[in-house]
Amino acid sequence: MKKFMALALSAVVALGVMTGCSSSNTTDDKETENTETTDTADRTQLIVGFDAEYPPYGYMDADGNYVGFDLDLAQEVCDRNGWTLVKQPIDWDTKDMELNSGSIDCIWNGFTCTGREDKYTFSEPYVDNSIVFVVRADSDINTKEDLAGKVVVTQADSSALTALTNEEDNDENLALAASFASLEQVADYNTAFMNLESGIVDAIAVDIGVAQYQLTSRGDQFRKLDEPLSTEQYAIGFKLGNTELRDQVQNTLNEMVEDGTFDKIVANYSDYNLDQMVCLGK
Repeated sequence: MKKFMALALSAVVALGVMTGCSSSNTTDDKETENTETTDTADRTQLIVGFDAEYPPYGYMDADGNYVGFDLDLAQEVCDRNGWTLVKQPIDWDTKDMELNSGSIDCIWNGFTCTGREDKYTFSEPYVDNSIVFVVRADSDINTKEDLAGKVVVTQADSSALTALTNEEDNDENLALAASFASLEQVADYNTAFMNLESGIVDAIAVDIGVAQYQLTSRGDQFRKLDEPLSTEQYAIGFKLGNTELRDQVQNTLNEMVEDGTFDKIVANYSDYNLDQMVCLGK
């Protein structure tokens, strides 16, 4: 995700009309008609909902454009289908409302499908993800057991939060969370990393791709613990039952894998180890 900054973002939904987002590749600063449809033959645009503070999958660059691995994939899919890509930043904890209301066509932003298969119509998984803990470089925390009595933060409604609070067949992680002094939630991981840097919290539970971005971007300020909290997979989430749009996007991704375009996009993010995490076509 980029240089470290806090962003003020909002997704505005009203009577099927939404505001477009600043980007060199999207409809800029104008109202975009909601074209909710499952008929790909009539589709002219794809509205992708994403967390704009989630590097390297989706974020705002120094020029104020929305960029990232997932958005690059979405742009190529749209180009091949003759669609306009509309990059719509959303509050992550309102993603279900955005999707079910039709204000976005899909959630494409490091979105965990593991354990959510009955709530969305998903593409095939394309990234193997781990949830890890990140601490300050000078911290005395070296193992998960060292987190006892510490303040841990994660993003609201994230898979990391689920991994620490899900009560079904999760005794080990629940016991770990119970050992914390507290488990805090913030709206985005930029805020979490600022809180870690300032010493407000002791550790962050975060997806490894985001962690690696921050470790690469911030030099030696942070480090991650070796043992992951959990493992999972990312996929593109569509409204439950919207198999036609899912199939069109999936078929296009498969074509990108076959002709090498998918790997070329992955290579642009090798600094963040995404080349070691992708699983589509493997």
